[in-house]
Amino acid sequence: MTGRERPCARTGPVVLGVISDTHGLVRPELHRRLAGVDRILHAGDVGPQGVLDELSLIAPVHAVLGNTDPPDHPARLQDRIDLVIAGIRIGIIHGHQVGRPAPLQLAPLFPDADLVVFGHTHEPLSERFAGCHFLNPGSCGPRRFSLPVAAARVTIELAGEAAGTAETVGPGGPSSDGRFRIERFELVPG
Repeated sequence: MTGRERPCARTGPVVLGVISDTHGLVRPELHRRLAGVDRILHAGDVGPQGVLDELSLIAPVHAVLGNTDPPDHPARLQDRIDLVIAGIRIGIIHGHQVGRPAPLQLAPLFPDADLVVFGHTHEPLSERFAGCHFLNPGSCGPRRFSLPVAAARVTIELAGEAAGTAETVGPGGPSSDGRFRIERFELVPG
């Protein structure tokens, strides 16, 4: 998909499924937890083309190249994606390009973003820094060490709708500025 927002006549919020580090595994639970999302943002380490094919059964997918994805991936994944969805400027990157990604390292790469989605560490993070919200949903692929198997949903309130106070549901601190809210969840009990 391109980074251009497609105009749509809708009245409810836009809901995004946010995942990373599938490493070739799409768990059945992911289908249930992402049912009804408008789009899926995948922050890299996708695995084979079949992963994107399966995710596209749920919703259109925006995915970036991770450090374990081959440069000649059949989907021609890019290192980063910049897009606007429902007025929210979103950057997507795996993060391996900066070593161990964190908001401090990623903020200069996305100076105008409202939300930056990244992966690589497999560790969930939801943090506001330098006027932007940074979200690592964690890995939803094979479990790594004692880290949770996790993903997230971002709900964007459309212009003119009151979002109220945005808060993260689950561990991770405050969400954004009231235009969107973040819910993180575990797919496999810890």
